[in-house]
Amino acid sequence: MPSQYALVRRPSPRLAEGLVSHIDRQPVDPGRALRQWETYVQVLCDHGWRTTEVAPADDCPDAAFVEDTMVVFRNVALIARPGAAPRRPETSGARAAAEALGCSVNEVRAPGTLDGGDVLKVGDTVYVGRGGRTNADGVRQLRAAFEPLGARVIAVPVSRVLHLKSAVTALPDGTVIGYPPVVDDPAVFPRFLAVPEEAGAHVLLLGGGRLLMSTSAPKSAELIADLGYQPVPVDIGEFEKLEGCVTCLSVRLRELYA
Repeated sequence: MPSQYALVRRPSPRLAEGLVSHIDRQPVDPGRALRQWETYVQVLCDHGWRTTEVAPADDCPDAAFVEDTMVVFRNVALIARPGAAPRRPETSGARAAAEALGCSVNEVRAPGTLDGGDVLKVGDTVYVGRGGRTNADGVRQLRAAFEPLGARVIAVPVSRVLHLKSAVTALPDGTVIGYPPVVDDPAVFPRFLAVPEEAGAHVLLLGGGRLLMSTSAPKSAELIADLGYQPVPVDIGEFEKLEGCVTCLSVRLRELYA
């Protein structure tokens, strides 16, 4: 039977030095962030996910945003080449963790750049954001890695936020949700639902109609509950100060076999 695994990485003591690009820098409390991260990991465990900690990367302030280190389709992990050069040392530990779980591993090579946060999977459709952190060659390499496995790769523009998944994620039925002011082109998606808060565009599918969401998006949670889903709120406020969201803090692997 397939098992659900989640790769997570403990926040660096230097978290407050993390990169910001589309928002003003705010003070970050590393101690509070660690407590929020521990709660986030516990929620994953409570909902049936087997969590594996990637080796710490304490010299990398953004290392907790482990989603950016790879993209997984079926049992293949494509190790990213982050668009921000200071983040590239984060990938070696993530690669080791993916290999330990039995993934086949490929990697993005120069001159390509790709951040995992720029990739949204909806069934076999893989949307990849072409923007500040992911370049055209990164998109090409992702397509080459995943199309032979049955993926349909669609490149979409990203210019108003850090990553594609800073703007949109998807509900279990495949509807893409987003906060319109930060979505370049909602018409790219066959089904698009606007939400009233930017953080409301970020959901992580826990299974069984349960959706992990930030506590900073109560109106969006109410809307999603009205659609028949069960929001599971977590406070990730310290990570949101660094343009993080609920998807950024883990890599979810749904098609591995125990």
